[in-house]
Amino acid sequence: MGIRKGTRKIPERVPQYKILQAGFCHAGVEGDDMTRPLADFKYLSFDVVGTLIDFEGGIKECLAQIAAESGVSIDGEAALTFYRSARYADDAGLFPDDLVRVYLAIAPELGLPAEKILGERLRDSAKTWKAFPDSAEALATLSARYRLIAMTNARRWAFEHFSQALGNPFYRGFTADDTGTEKPDPAFFHQVFAFVQSEGSSKDDILHVAQSQYHDIGISRTLGMTNCWIERRHAQKGYGGTIEPESFTTPDYHFTSMAGLAEASAA
Repeated sequence: MGIRKGTRKIPERVPQYKILQAGFCHAGVEGDDMTRPLADFKYLSFDVVGTLIDFEGGIKECLAQIAAESGVSIDGEAALTFYRSARYADDAGLFPDDLVRVYLAIAPELGLPAEKILGERLRDSAKTWKAFPDSAEALATLSARYRLIAMTNARRWAFEHFSQALGNPFYRGFTADDTGTEKPDPAFFHQVFAFVQSEGSSKDDILHVAQSQYHDIGISRTLGMTNCWIERRHAQKGYGGTIEPESFTTPDYHFTSMAGLAEASAA
């Protein structure tokens, strides 16, 4: 999957959305006065890497350790820019196995040794990537009300580590291994739709929660889902390690943290 270069069609800061009493931001749907109450949903589907697991922090930490051992220093945000370009190259493999190739591609740019063993170290660091501080508690709160579905572009082995770090909150998990594809491919989402249909529900019963405009928010809108944007990088410029979308999709719900979503769901 190559990088899709597009112009960011929003201001430097996210525009002001209509603030509702529950404490969330809502852009609305044409013809609607208000979005659906959160209590209406039966399932919450989640992007995992970047929304619940701090993959940017994990990558920067591992690269910084390698840099320190090599006697050099690196800029974390610059490293993410190199990572993003390499990760979305046409020859990219499944995540996080692909981090071996990515490391070998970006090491010269960062002044790091281009050694396969170090690429394997970056790949294996995924086993210990930390959850965002609010993720586990928020998921525990939400799981009391909703069936939580993980939708991750990571491979199954990595997802098992991520799930454990989050307290194993998921009712069902879909990975790149399970679906044979990656978001934003609609086929990934259709497999989730088929699952909830097998339980007598529909995509209208799902609220899709994610931080990536490119992988999740845009395509979920195209497929007719209600979505919730967790803007993890609200205090930082740019898209970090995530590919920039061709255009910005205004979400149905907007929070800067998982804690905000959990609080709103309890209101």
